[in-house]
Amino acid sequence: MKKIIECVPNFSEGRDKEKINKIVDAIKEGDKVSVLDVDPGEATNRTVVTFVGEPEEVLDAALRGIKKAAELIDMRQHHGAHPRMGATDVCPLIPVSGITLEECAELARKLAQRIADELNIPCYAYEAAAFTPERKNLAVCREGEYEGLPERMGSKEKGPDYGNRPFDESVAKTGCTAVGARDFLIAVNFNLNTTSTRRANAIAFDVREKGRPKREGGKVTGKPVKDENGNTVMIPGTLKGTKAIGWFIDEYGIAQVSMNITDINETPLHKAFDEVSRAAAERGLRVTGTEIVGLVPKKTLIDAGKHYLKKQQRSVGIPDDEIIRIAVKSMGLDELKPFVREEKVIEDMLSTGSGKRLVDMTVTGFADETASESPAPGGGSISAYMGALGAALGTMVANLSAHKAGWDDRWEEFSEVAEKGRILIDRLLALVDEDTEAFNRIMAVFSMPKSTPEEKEARSAALEAATLYATEVPLRTMKTSYEVFDIVEAMAEKGNPNSITDAGVGALAARAAVLGARLNVKINAASLKDRSTADKLTAEADKIAKDACQREEHIMEIVNKAIDK
Repeated sequence: MKKIIECVPNFSEGRDKEKINKIVDAIKEGDKVSVLDVDPGEATNRTVVTFVGEPEEVLDAALRGIKKAAELIDMRQHHGAHPRMGATDVCPLIPVSGITLEECAELARKLAQRIADELNIPCYAYEAAAFTPERKNLAVCREGEYEGLPERMGSKEKGPDYGNRPFDESVAKTGCTAVGARDFLIAVNFNLNTTSTRRANAIAFDVREKGRPKREGGKVTGKPVKDENGNTVMIPGTLKGTKAIGWFIDEYGIAQVSMNITDINETPLHKAFDEVSRAAAERGLRVTGTEIVGLVPKKTLIDAGKHYLKKQQRSVGIPDDEIIRIAVKSMGLDELKPFVREEKVIEDMLSTGSGKRLVDMTVTGFADETASESPAPGGGSISAYMGALGAALGTMVANLSAHKAGWDDRWEEFSEVAEKGRILIDRLLALVDEDTEAFNRIMAVFSMPKSTPEEKEARSAALEAATLYATEVPLRTMKTSYEVFDIVEAMAEKGNPNSITDAGVGALAARAAVLGARLNVKINAASLKDRSTADKLTAEADKIAKDACQREEHIMEIVNKAIDK
């Protein structure tokens, strides 16, 4: 799975459109990241930019934006309603897919180090990237704001984590930046079948982490209970990592529970929906639908769809599109307006307008492309695709078995097999394009210059690296295709007997995938100068091929025995 992170830098300029555009243009430079939103504020004199991409590209884009902001913004002249301490005030990194919060924290520290070293801008590390518990809180890092920096700079206790030094002219202009990592925040509104803001608020207080004030006598109108320090005693709500209020929306003519989910691991979207629905039902109300404000990672909807499929005792090993459709319908994401994935799901926004992959072609288009004069896609890509088809057949049998009448008590058993099958399908489909990319890398080396000894040496090293990659990719196809045997064998033995031949064809496809990919391993390994590595890779490929033939033979015995009964 490709690693994708989000970056949301806040720049201390919200009024001068020309400056804002120059900062955003610097971020976009090279078209390696996607800018999803630019939100300037007149009163706050602050612009929030949201962009996403692969980790290293995002770090480079952030550095370019911060550098441009330092050139254009003079903090000595800045005034606005929002707390701030630098031309780039904060720069959080957020995991979207294929990456953890902990990895984002390490990336944030790396970015902070680069900002301090390359741009001479001091940085505090906050949230998950913080070095001390106190500095997890942004307010602690930003204490005294820009005006407090002369006193804090150079201090061992209060100075920044990177680039700490006495306050000077450079810091006077740029201020300091807080760089951190945090989880994705989901803003969501739950639609109610009422116009009562008071009742919507009551539900919000039931579920939000902060809860509601405890009152004397347990009455709604009673005086708030205070503790020994004079603070109001709160009755916690049921959902951790959430903030919520109730309000009435004139546009829709309904009341909503408006919620920010700040910890989507503790409280995923579907859990919040179910809990708000429960609290509403206890008050005689109903959640009629859900409105996502802004964007969500694809995983949020996949997790939700699987949650509701399991409640229906249905297999979760189905295509992502179908799982997301279940999520949309289960939570009413399309009640107020059509749910357009390309406008709401980050990964879908990134894929819009991107170059087509081989696996995005029609079956006819893929066959025609293979038959064309172009040398790619070739045998390696076809092998990976055969492996994917083998996994797909095993997954199909699992899904049919999970939904078979009379086998209702076994749905979960087959769902687990189908889910494993879906993972193999996705991995093998990715290898279809990766094998072609491996071939293209070798072709790219031949266009490198070779006029000088240095150029020849660089070309030779690049060719060895590309050839090694072109050997490792089909070996991964072999390993992944070999895992397909586990799926099809289980389905041949235990699956829906009406589909046993499908499991058999799946085994044949998996064997063909393994043996086909082995040919690519052998021919590419033969070109490697490092013979020790080459011999190791080919020996591993030979063993997988031998085992694959044995597995296929065993599965076909099961299938033929069942057919011949």
